[in-house]
Amino acid sequence: MNYQTGSALETSLTFSQNFGQEENGAVSQPPQLSIVLPIYNEAESLPHLLEELVPALEATGRTFEIICIDDGSQDNSFAELQKLRAQDERVRLVRFRRNFGQTAAFAAGFDRAQGEVVITMDADLQNDPADIPLLLAKIEEGYDVVSGWRVERWQEGLASFITRKIPSTTANWLISTGTGVRLHDYGCALKAYRSDVIKSINLYGDLHRFIPAIASYYGVTVAEVPVNYRSRKFGRSKYGISRIIRVILDLLTVRFLLSYSTRPIQIFGLMGLGSLALGVVIGAYLTLMKLIYREDLVDRPLLLLAILLVMVGVQFITMGLLGEMISRTYHESQNKPIYTVREEVG
Repeated sequence: MNYQTGSALETSLTFSQNFGQEENGAVSQPPQLSIVLPIYNEAESLPHLLEELVPALEATGRTFEIICIDDGSQDNSFAELQKLRAQDERVRLVRFRRNFGQTAAFAAGFDRAQGEVVITMDADLQNDPADIPLLLAKIEEGYDVVSGWRVERWQEGLASFITRKIPSTTANWLISTGTGVRLHDYGCALKAYRSDVIKSINLYGDLHRFIPAIASYYGVTVAEVPVNYRSRKFGRSKYGISRIIRVILDLLTVRFLLSYSTRPIQIFGLMGLGSLALGVVIGAYLTLMKLIYREDLVDRPLLLLAILLVMVGVQFITMGLLGEMISRTYHESQNKPIYTVREEVG
């Protein structure tokens, strides 16, 4: 989708269907499915998308809601959404004050989703709504997260291979290797999540593509199913080579969050001890050279290196201790548990 960089979440106007109460005051059941659609400049695609999406959802036999997040579109996307809302009250609209990015749009949708299963997809017609039953079937098998895999995505010629397949394949390999969650297509927006899983994840930055990896921290089961891929009919994509750089930076964040967010001393302390030990060894060597061989150490760069390594080691250990204090303050002040329960009996 056509997304620009965003940083914070802020909403201007929210039109939402109250599924908790009917007009006559009777309490109704929440929908079984919640579809989250982040939208940025997709006015031409929206009518076609809803024409396919609504029948596909009705065919599942489940009640549903469609949450459309207008991420500060500069075209007539919101006007089109209002028309769709007038035709079907199962469509809920959220409009941002400006463009905050796809991650913020997903977060807004997840906050408002009421369904037992939350399904995300792009609004540019590249995801096929007919594939939704495939994701639901996997969820019914017991999986917590199901991701789409656009197997035939790269059959659009040499230009697509160079500008899109190489960056995407590299990004998927980096994420799979760095997080240990092996998926062929992290970039596919068509995914299904159990509600309790997605609502336990806090998103920020550009971490939406890492949701399956972040969810794996809680011990969830992740599956992948082949889905259809359709070429973009309207607008243009802004993904390219620069995506790899963003993925690498975000991957460092995710890797730290998954492995050391509750025990920062283990990574900073380890680096600090290594640097400190190396500095001490070099210092001891120079001391022996001075005492035994009477060598002049004034002009030895090795002496400066030893001092630097000791100082850096002390700083890393200090950072680890401060990180431990911050981590404990975070969990204790919010009464946030350091574990998640899958099931409880009795």
